[in-house]
Amino acid sequence: MINLENVTKFYPTPKGRKYILRDVNIEFPPKCNIAILGRNGMGKSTLLRLLGGIDYPNRGHIRSEGRISWPMGLSGGVQGSMSGRDNARFVCRIYGDSEDEVERKIEYIHEFTELGDYFDMPVKTYSNGMRARLSFATSMAFDFDIYLMDEITAVGDQRFKQKSRAALQEKKDKANIIKVSHNMQELIRDCDVGIYLEKGQMLLYEDIEEAVAIYQREQAA
Repeated sequence: MINLENVTKFYPTPKGRKYILRDVNIEFPPKCNIAILGRNGMGKSTLLRLLGGIDYPNRGHIRSEGRISWPMGLSGGVQGSMSGRDNARFVCRIYGDSEDEVERKIEYIHEFTELGDYFDMPVKTYSNGMRARLSFATSMAFDFDIYLMDEITAVGDQRFKQKSRAALQEKKDKANIIKVSHNMQELIRDCDVGIYLEKGQMLLYEDIEEAVAIYQREQAA
């Protein structure tokens, strides 16, 4: 369960405040896979950061039950001066794992990413795709109730995409996802409902195909 109660989020700019959300009240439907749609700049990635507790609203409250992942995506979630191994170890310790469990998860992450020797190199030397592999694999090492995904499944060659989809499907059998993607067919395939961001508001559509159709119509306008 996720509830946004009178949530406002803005960033200061030289031209004044840039509002991402303005006095939003919405309850995310439980036990659903949810697509987040909206034009570029409407705040889709910001919303995922808010839901994951990485960013905070200027006003209002976000209330949730269950374990929510950090946003998995191309843009962040790792410390560039640390190696992939050290990033993975840091996350495991934050979540309170024992040393044996930490080592087991690090081995899983190393194997899944297929980074080889790069796993022990600073993340700032990684390509965007390598960072995304690390973020995805680290998330897959944990059991969350909701996984936040930001364009993550678009990374890698076809074989790695298939491997990632298989891992995600295994998680989806007992968890749900909230997903941002520009691939509309992927959203229709993976999600049940859609939330459309527009001018600081969030509109819920219980039919994902309706949500995608509205997004595409707005894009074409």
